[in-house]
Amino acid sequence: MPDAAPSPIQWTECSHVTVSDTGTMQCHGEAVEPYSECLTHLSEPDRARHLNSLHEWRAVSYRGTTINSDLFRRITTALGQGNTKASFSYCRFTGEVLRSAGTFRGPISFASAHFEGMTHFADVEFLQGVEFDGARFEDSAFFEGVKFHDVTSFDDVKFEDWTTFENATFTNDVFFQEVQFEGVAFDSATFTGWALFKRATFSAEASFKGVRFQNVADFQGVTFGDIAQFSESEFVKIAHFDNATSDADMIFSRARFKELPKLGPICCKRGLDLSHAHFEQPVLLIVDACSMILRHTIFLSHASAQLTGAEVDLTHTVFNQPVDIIGTSATVDFTTGNIQPLASIASLRGVDCAMLTLATVSLKKCTFSGAIHLDQLRLEGRWYFNASPHGFSLMPPFRHTRRQVIEEERRQRSLSGGRSNLRFWGDAPMERFAPRYDALAIIYRQLRKSREDAKDEPGAADFYYGEMEMRRLSRKWSTSERWLLQLYWLLSGYGLRASRALGWLSLAMLTTILLMMGFGLPQNSPKQEATGTVPPNGGKITFEIDKEDPRNPVTERFTSERFEKSLKVTLNSVVFRSSGQDLTTSGDYIEMASRFCEPALLGLAVLAIRGRVKR
Repeated sequence: MPDAAPSPIQWTECSHVTVSDTGTMQCHGEAVEPYSECLTHLSEPDRARHLNSLHEWRAVSYRGTTINSDLFRRITTALGQGNTKASFSYCRFTGEVLRSAGTFRGPISFASAHFEGMTHFADVEFLQGVEFDGARFEDSAFFEGVKFHDVTSFDDVKFEDWTTFENATFTNDVFFQEVQFEGVAFDSATFTGWALFKRATFSAEASFKGVRFQNVADFQGVTFGDIAQFSESEFVKIAHFDNATSDADMIFSRARFKELPKLGPICCKRGLDLSHAHFEQPVLLIVDACSMILRHTIFLSHASAQLTGAEVDLTHTVFNQPVDIIGTSATVDFTTGNIQPLASIASLRGVDCAMLTLATVSLKKCTFSGAIHLDQLRLEGRWYFNASPHGFSLMPPFRHTRRQVIEEERRQRSLSGGRSNLRFWGDAPMERFAPRYDALAIIYRQLRKSREDAKDEPGAADFYYGEMEMRRLSRKWSTSERWLLQLYWLLSGYGLRASRALGWLSLAMLTTILLMMGFGLPQNSPKQEATGTVPPNGGKITFEIDKEDPRNPVTERFTSERFEKSLKVTLNSVVFRSSGQDLTTSGDYIEMASRFCEPALLGLAVLAIRGRVKR
């Protein structure tokens, strides 16, 4: 049955009228000159006569005609014999539309056509322009190996089933603006002219694997309802992905960008995969995604990535020029009420950090093993590392203080301890592997050097603490050195924990006071005695002045008077001065020990305070 009348009708309608029980129906197909009927309703002799002479026509039009698969085959066969321009606008194609290995020499228009069955153009060659604007494909559409030599337009087309343009070649500009794809594949296609997909909608998976865009590729405002696959594609000129969105992943693995100045803003609900991609010119990446994979990606020129909430994997990424990765601060999405997380770095393994700058990112889950020139890594803005556990324990130092730790230390601690370590340091990694403590000491040393070069002494102090912790726990060094580090850690937290040093100093002073009151101070101040002999015949008298030995008291050792004297002795010992107080033999040794230990503890406390306030 003929299709309903398209609107508006701008041609001479077919004179054929269909009579049925419900009434009459006028055919709205375009009448074929010099007849009064459309091609479908022509008699077979007239139809054959028209098709046989088709190569002699400059242009033919079948607008609004209902065409079945057999009639379409006969039309396209006739068109292949000449340069006739053909219009199938507003046509209704019933059944399968099949055409393979043919050549259309003249322009073809399928504007607003309706394809009800499967459409298959295999290895067809269009020498002049092709127009599908406003067409509708209810079933699958296959354009495999098709060659479009002139301008091709698919604007506002609706593909309701799977569509493929695999191995297609677009020699001139092609337009897919505001197209609706259910699922499409352009694998290994070649676009020599402009490729415009502006505001197109891909409801299912879209595959552009191995596509070569030799001119401008425009995907501005495109919506991908599923995975968007651009693996192994090549963008020779500029590619626009401004405001492109995807409900799944966008994959550009092994893609090559030769003149791409900007990629984005791109919004992916899952991840953006740029692994093994190749950027030859300076590029700006603007990405809002859950993850961003840059494994083995090569940046031959300067690059800057502006990220929102993405977890970035930089494993073995190659930077030939300075690269900046800048995260936006955590924000609130007022439409959903959700908090947009801070961008984070997942891995720097195998990366030469001499060219890398990180700003406003989280490094809590970042792994640094295998990174090169980590001491030249630049951290700007606000950045965050993991925090060590805090709280109280039954073992020294009894109270854990906060410091910045790297993810590898957390993993090693959780693997090397029992349940107590799991409680403090979290779950062990799935791979059950972490770098050894001596390797972690090198990582901490390089991070410390990086912060010292940035004049960030408080930040460097945490990495120095981590370095010393790894040296203390590692078995690479000698036992004596490890015991020395153990003592250094216990007394002052490697000269960084003022509270610990002051605590030990207070304990040492209290011990000194108690020992002085008990054993160091004599019962009474020793009295001096002068003895001498008077010569019988007079003359010079010689006196010998002696002092009796101090004696420990038998009773009343802990009195306020003795406490005051002991406190003076102790305070003078802290500042490395002699009190001048008469002491017993035990008191002398107690004072010597006090003058050796307490100034050292005071110095460690001052050193720790200076390390925290120095800029």
